[in-house]
Amino acid sequence: MHFAIIARVLGILLITFSLTMLTPVFVAYLYAENTSQTFLLAFAITLFVGVLFWFPSRNHSGGLRTRDGFLVTVFFWLVLSSFGALPLMLSDAPHLSFMDALFESISGLTTTGATVMSGLDTLPKSILYYRQQLQWLGGIGIVVIAVAILPMLGVGGMQIYRAETPGPMKDSKLTPRITETANVLFRIYLCLTVACALAYWAAGMSGFDAISHSFSTVSIGGFSTHDASMGFFNSGTIMSICALFMVISGLNFALHFHVWHSRRPSFYWADPEARMYIYLLLVGALITCLYLYYSGTYGWDKSISQGIFQLISIMTTTGFTTSEFHSWPSFLPFFLLFLSFFGACAGSTGGGIKIGRMLILAQQGIREIYRLVHPNALLPIKIRNRTVPARVVDAIWAFLGVYLAIFYLMVLLLLASGLDYTTAWSATAAALNNLGPGLGAVATNYADIGGFAKWVLCWGMLLGRLEIFTLLVLFTPTFWRN
Repeated sequence: MHFAIIARVLGILLITFSLTMLTPVFVAYLYAENTSQTFLLAFAITLFVGVLFWFPSRNHSGGLRTRDGFLVTVFFWLVLSSFGALPLMLSDAPHLSFMDALFESISGLTTTGATVMSGLDTLPKSILYYRQQLQWLGGIGIVVIAVAILPMLGVGGMQIYRAETPGPMKDSKLTPRITETANVLFRIYLCLTVACALAYWAAGMSGFDAISHSFSTVSIGGFSTHDASMGFFNSGTIMSICALFMVISGLNFALHFHVWHSRRPSFYWADPEARMYIYLLLVGALITCLYLYYSGTYGWDKSISQGIFQLISIMTTTGFTTSEFHSWPSFLPFFLLFLSFFGACAGSTGGGIKIGRMLILAQQGIREIYRLVHPNALLPIKIRNRTVPARVVDAIWAFLGVYLAIFYLMVLLLLASGLDYTTAWSATAAALNNLGPGLGAVATNYADIGGFAKWVLCWGMLLGRLEIFTLLVLFTPTFWRN
């Protein structure tokens, strides 16, 4: 284990992250708020610790090995989430406890969107902007790590994607060097954010709200600057823009690059994962809209607008709301949460098990049925005429088994903390799928659940974001042996 190199990388991450705490200072100045000292103090603490990590190991050189990469990937969220909690603890409003601040910070950086905060409309804009910025930074971190780093470590959804997809993506990297890959991904991510912000602004949002919500839309985070979330704006145009960018951000960013590089939008439909993603969105939206109408919840027009928006928001694991969907007929809230397990595509900012895995699991299920009739037949699983390696299929089954085991372990722990089953089940789904909103006692926010439950959900958010095995491997003795 190259601890010196790991320390240097973590130091650079913290130093870079400390600089992002200066932008809320500008927002505080712009709106004449007294929060500047809070962010400057958090900046100084984070910068100091970053230098402590970096300075002793600044002259160490060499590449990261696979095990080093696991540690850096995990500490990316652990360390940054811990220091990201500082402004929320130090500020007079909201002045959260350590547990609540850490929960909010982890939720932001993992783009989960679960919150313990209320009264958002009265909070300083610099604090609101900081929350949105956490999600935006977490989103680009997810994309770069999922597409450029995790495939080299042998884990993550992109392992599946590179087995399925031809062209530059099949070799794990979009360009010959990781730095170039990260640069290309960042430019795509930034362009989507700018386009989203301009569209929001043109549709009637203020400049502040447009920028803030573009951060949480493209990152598929779901934080808002208003308690009513997207429902605050009461605009069909804004809902349509939001739905469009949620769908776009739920697609694989490697696929975005492939389309941009080749100038062939048809590649979106040619990709089997993207195609299954669109099919699920369409079928899910149809079921939701029809059920809302025939159950008498809304009229036809509102059933379409609310149903489509809420389905896209929940299935892509964004978590924006325009109405209290938890009060809809009980089938629909659970149906929407069920679809969040499918989530978005591999290599996107979305959560869930990922569409790519579900696609291969479906083919594996069909193959086993055929084998009952033809037990000696050779029936390889193919994606775009390419055989999926048995190693990938085995990894998917292992992932699903561990995912479900962790899910029900978390449910049991939350039940032991005193929560009812609906709250425990939905909160676990919201955390592990990086979704955000839940049902029952967490339908509005997570402020009223106990500290133990919040710790469980924090680990759930991290496990979901790190694709389970990336975090669990650190707890195995083999990982630490030389």
